Amino acid sequence: MTGSAVVTPIAPRLQADRYLVPDVARGVAIMAMLVAHAGPVMATQPAATLFLQGQLNDVASPLFATTMGAAAAIVLAKAGNSRGAVRSVLVQNIIRGAILVGLGLWLASWGSWIAVVLSFLGIVLAIGTPLVLLRTRALIAALAVVLVLGAPLNDLMLAATGPLITVGERTPASFLLEWVFLSPHYRVTNLLPWFLFGALLFRIRFGGRTAGWVLLAIAVPAWFADPLIRSVTGAEFSPTGSYLDTLHDTGLVLLALGLIMLLNSIRQRPAATVVRAVFLPLRAIGSISLSLYVFQVGWWR
Repeated sequence: MTGSAVVTPIAPRLQADRYLVPDVARGVAIMAMLVAHAGPVMATQPAATLFLQGQLNDVASPLFATTMGAAAAIVLAKAGNSRGAVRSVLVQNIIRGAILVGLGLWLASWGSWIAVVLSFLGIVLAIGTPLVLLRTRALIAALAVVLVLGAPLNDLMLAATGPLITVGERTPASFLLEWVFLSPHYRVTNLLPWFLFGALLFRIRFGGRTAGWVLLAIAVPAWFADPLIRSVTGAEFSPTGSYLDTLHDTGLVLLALGLIMLLNSIRQRPAATVVRAVFLPLRAIGSISLSLYVFQVGWWR
């Protein structure tokens, strides 16, 4: 041969510019969705598996939103200071968000028991990407504002406009209100902080063994706070979108990210080889996350 072709590798393990932690976390989120959505077909389950299914269901969407935020930050960082490149990323993510909204509406019409999250994530992507352009302190402030105001805004909008999604013909306004504030399953107000959190983690290069232990140290008390406070107050559950529900999700998301960071920091063999072998299929699953999601919604129709 007088020449050779240059082939761009597509397997996650061969792409040098890929970031392992968000890739693996995305795969974990998709696996959590698949397991949680399969739960209703299991007529009888031990208490332990029911508990695990519930935790996987709770961690899936916020963890996926976190990886979306990290991905947006990575792409914008690669765009650098080029206004044209940044503008292109913004436009592309707005278009992708619109596609996710449309795809979510289509999947919801299939009649599956699954509460489809794509429309919510599409809006989060379109709204969140411009916010990632903020400086770090302003990004932290934006995250704090959305986090603090989300729960009371949900309650206020539910009291003021809740009947719009249960009475009469549905309109674009009623769908938007449901996606942002009123859905009993997902809300933009509760997913957007995770998107911004993911972007912030990438921005400050938060990773490694120390970061993993820090996240685990926060995750454990955050997760235990919800059942502890409910046992004191006598409440049976924390409403979706409430501060306690968010604190519970925080414990799960930080636990997942902390464990991934700690495992990724292992360098001694054979443990490092085992970790890479476990991470590889998760990264592959994360790379085809949308296709897998659509497939499993169709499977459980």
